[in-house]
Amino acid sequence: MTTSAHKLMSLEEFFDWQARQQTRYELVEGVPVEMMAGASSAHDFIVTNLIIDLGNQLRGSGCRPATADLGIRTKIRSLRRADVLVTCDTAEPNVYEAINPRMVVEVLSPRNTGVHWERKLKEYRRHPKLEFILLVDSRVVAASLFIRNERGWDDAAIDGDQASDAFDLQSLGCRLTLAEMYRDTGLLK
Repeated sequence: MTTSAHKLMSLEEFFDWQARQQTRYELVEGVPVEMMAGASSAHDFIVTNLIIDLGNQLRGSGCRPATADLGIRTKIRSLRRADVLVTCDTAEPNVYEAINPRMVVEVLSPRNTGVHWERKLKEYRRHPKLEFILLVDSRVVAASLFIRNERGWDDAAIDGDQASDAFDLQSLGCRLTLAEMYRDTGLLK
């Protein structure tokens, strides 16, 4: 049996390589991994709703939401792409990663759950600047927010169809309601 050794990419090599690709990739332990395409309409609406809601609430604060095109370095040779990212970086036109990320949002669907999430969640939790990790289900009305504090991470969950239920992101000055997250998805009653 023959095995071929592949050179692991640095983040700089990855950014150069990614610029020549037709699809989006994450870098996991130095290896490019193609991202899934073809999200459901509920997944897409949740992402869009969060970007609009966060963008409106963060306007003028120095922070802003970003799409999965902007990555977050989770290890020396790893770059993840959250569905939505809140960063407080100074705007620079040719940067491909968030230097001061404060929040990541991942929208869960049947195709992207399992052990992969445990690994990604561990990576996010180790990032020293992240304060919030929000997981939003695209099949049912349910969301979990992980909040960094001086002891580590706490979590809060909301499930059901109470549109007024909300997460307060105090350090960002934002409040995210289920009504806004799930607007136009057909999942709220």
